[in-house]
Amino acid sequence: MRTIRTTPQPTTAEPDTVTRVPRGRATARSLTGGDPALREAYRLCRRTTRRHDPGIHALIRLMPAVLRPAGWALWAAASVLDDLADRRDVEPAERARRVEAWTEALRRDLAAGTSTDPVRHALVDTALRWRLDLSGLRGAMIGAREDTRGRSFADWAEWREWSNEGIVPWVDQVRHLFEQVGAPMTLRLERRRDYEHFVNGAQLTDLLTDLGADLAQGLLLLPHEALDARPGAEDDLRARHWSPAVAAVVGEATALARRWLTRPAMTRGMHPGAATVLDTAARLLRAQLDAVDAAGPALLTRSPAPSLAARGRVLVPAHVRSRLAWSLTPLSVPRPLTVPRPRGPVTSREDGQGPVAEATALRPPPPHTEGVRPPRIAADRMPAHVAIIMDGNGRWAEERGLPRSEGHRAGTAAAYEMVYGALEIGLRHLTLYAFSTENWKRDGEEIKTIMEGVRREVDEGPVRELDVRQRWLGRCDRLPEDVVEAIDREERRTRSRTGLILTVCLDYGGRDEVTRAAAALARAARAGDVDPDLIGEDDFARHLPHPDMPDVDLLWRTGDEQRTSNFLPWQAAYAELYFTPHCWPDVDRRDLWQAVAEYGRRRRRFGAAPLISPRRPPEDPGVG
Repeated sequence: MRTIRTTPQPTTAEPDTVTRVPRGRATARSLTGGDPALREAYRLCRRTTRRHDPGIHALIRLMPAVLRPAGWALWAAASVLDDLADRRDVEPAERARRVEAWTEALRRDLAAGTSTDPVRHALVDTALRWRLDLSGLRGAMIGAREDTRGRSFADWAEWREWSNEGIVPWVDQVRHLFEQVGAPMTLRLERRRDYEHFVNGAQLTDLLTDLGADLAQGLLLLPHEALDARPGAEDDLRARHWSPAVAAVVGEATALARRWLTRPAMTRGMHPGAATVLDTAARLLRAQLDAVDAAGPALLTRSPAPSLAARGRVLVPAHVRSRLAWSLTPLSVPRPLTVPRPRGPVTSREDGQGPVAEATALRPPPPHTEGVRPPRIAADRMPAHVAIIMDGNGRWAEERGLPRSEGHRAGTAAAYEMVYGALEIGLRHLTLYAFSTENWKRDGEEIKTIMEGVRREVDEGPVRELDVRQRWLGRCDRLPEDVVEAIDREERRTRSRTGLILTVCLDYGGRDEVTRAAAALARAARAGDVDPDLIGEDDFARHLPHPDMPDVDLLWRTGDEQRTSNFLPWQAAYAELYFTPHCWPDVDRRDLWQAVAEYGRRRRRFGAAPLISPRRPPEDPGVG
């Protein structure tokens, strides 16, 4: 794992109240109370952050004082893992063991509520005080362990995936801190791609800055796509020989990092203090890229740094803006949670956090009310992705003389049934069509009911306790702000879960999605990221909001209608279509199982000639 350089037993809690700190004047010392060990632990984290990454230390100083210790703890922990993974005087297997041991110790410390290791002691206090869900860091910590074996990337897409997996979870913890203090670093969902590009730009700037140090250790982390475009560049780099090919590769990578870092719309609508932190990070990173450009051949032997004057031009006005912003902001400081020490030995779990609280443990889906058991479905008959148009809520209510809003409430229970049934049979992807771009034409009161229900279920629904990674698809510029914030929180909270991937489509239209992807692809072509003459289907798919979403195998619609209604036209191009007469509130998990059974009885040829006689009955998939 490489950190961004900007040269960034049950738990028993006291009542969930917060202290309002007027005009941002809380001090870091006030958080540690009379605990000298904790105070020294935070001081060590501050020194570690400053030594390991002065740029991140400068950015943390732009945060309100009450959040700075938490920032130090997070980045000190990331730095410790980074150092353990990068110790080139230690064999890779031993480095991997040390990373794993540190991570496992953190799990035990979280369960105990304290640690004898000062960095983990500060991190545990931060997690409990600010209600951080550190399970989201599991993927990044696993990545740090894998980094000990060295890395190689075929193309920029693979490189970006590695970058986002290693860094975004840590940055998300900082975003949660701002949210907890009452100054949210809100990102509109349509700006998520900008956010990921920004992180990629920061990571690429770090890579270029440390290019000489990495080469000295035999590491070359630029993807082959960039190296192969300049014949001889890889050999010259490994020999630490500055050549025209090397200069071209470095220049192209630097230009790419600048494009990724230039995301002015990303901070639109944010609290001004939070926006100042991100804007300043971008300015410092661009100053660092200026230093990379100016280094020339020296880049292969030393790490360049911007001048003090260049840093001052960025940081002095930033401190003025941040002080003004925080002086006008009443901040919320939650009381620290208290965790009783377990009486017996502490056991670890595989959810990345350990037994911090029984309430946060992932639970199996509840059994069906009639006791029916899920069917056994052969792997070759199981669809990878089922998408459902949940039609008929309003008609269901009208047929019973109820307001249409009652139909939507009943439909929520049916949606939970689909999630339970999908988990029980091992389905990997489930996508639900909850609200289309055309649904804004409905009565205002009905829309309000739907949106209130979405926000409530995201924050309080039973899916939160299941092994379900939740995410959303659609436009968000017209959704209520509290709905967008709730969606964003849940996406971040569940991003490391490995069970069912549940995608809910809100304000979604298939043509709108395709149009936006085409616009993103056009911008990429204009920026020189893709060649218009060589654009293929894969290039288009990479510019969809969820490029990792697999094609839909089975598209099911309830409510006795037989059309796809602008739902996932790109992903469902080869989907098997399945229509049933019942309105959505009348279905449960057994209907999902029956839909999957029907899918298993079909033969999918994708335009090829049939391999068996169409009159031969297929084998029964064993569903009952």
